[in-house]
Amino acid sequence: MHPRSRRYHHGDLRAALLDRAEQTLKEKGPAALSLRELARDLGVSHAAPSRHFKDKQALLDALALTGFERMADVLEASQGSVGGTFAKQVDAVVRAYVGFARENAALLDLMYAVKHDPTASEDLVEAVGRWSEIIERLVAEGQRRGEVREGPMERVGLPVFAVLHGYADLAAAGMIPPEAAEHGLDEVIAFVLRGCAPDRPS
Repeated sequence: MHPRSRRYHHGDLRAALLDRAEQTLKEKGPAALSLRELARDLGVSHAAPSRHFKDKQALLDALALTGFERMADVLEASQGSVGGTFAKQVDAVVRAYVGFARENAALLDLMYAVKHDPTASEDLVEAVGRWSEIIERLVAEGQRRGEVREGPMERVGLPVFAVLHGYADLAAAGMIPPEAAEHGLDEVIAFVLRGCAPDRPS
């Protein structure tokens, strides 16, 4: 029996289903997720999960939503006491994002797969927007202080998103070579800061 499998007695069944589903996702991937199996693991009737999730896709959507909400909380928390410079803020948010990606690799894959689904819920779209707004806010504040080059967000902020997500994806997949792992994150942060630096007078 799985160490986290336990009979469900009372409380929030929806939360218990999501918790068990996330464990299954991490250990076996999305194909192994089944509402019937989750019900069996929790010791409830096979029909009980349908009160909370009409089908497997609804469960995946809910997992993705909670993932984006948790990730945004982690990124917000990273800014708590780092000071007011763009360099310090970027350093903290990059490390927080990559840390989240490493700890939640399978969930992150699911989050981005569901995010691009045209049927994504308004709540999910809002949660996705919350984390991207954190980066946009850092860039906009850096521009106001003269620490970040001028330009529209799609030109200045997009490369930050691309580098951040790209490195996190590689790290979560274990694709960073050992010789690059020790200083890789430092170099990524330095790269972002160079790319965002104000243009030098010609």
